[in-house]
Amino acid sequence: MAKVKINDRALHVENLTKDVIQKDGKEALLISFEFQVKSEDYHEITTLLYKNDYRIEIPDEELDFEAVIYNYSTSITNLYEENKVGEFRLELIEKL
Repeated sequence: MAKVKINDRALHVENLTKDVIQKDGKEALLISFEFQVKSEDYHEITTLLYKNDYRIEIPDEELDFEAVIYNYSTSITNLYEENKVGEFRLELIEKL
């Protein structure tokens, strides 16, 4: 399990991958990962994701960059019900 910080909010993530893709004729870093969200954290996490303007830090990889959402999905759409857990999959692309 790796740690990814999004705007200083630490997430413990799984399946972290890094790629470099072409965007507007330039190379941009693309990271992908999955993480679990409990119902009690749902509002905080979705509010964070709606901002779509992030400072990403991955301490183990010595990465620190600005990013936006490239792709996003979740296994559940209503985590307002108590004691539920959803899996979020997030792809973030470096801002150029």
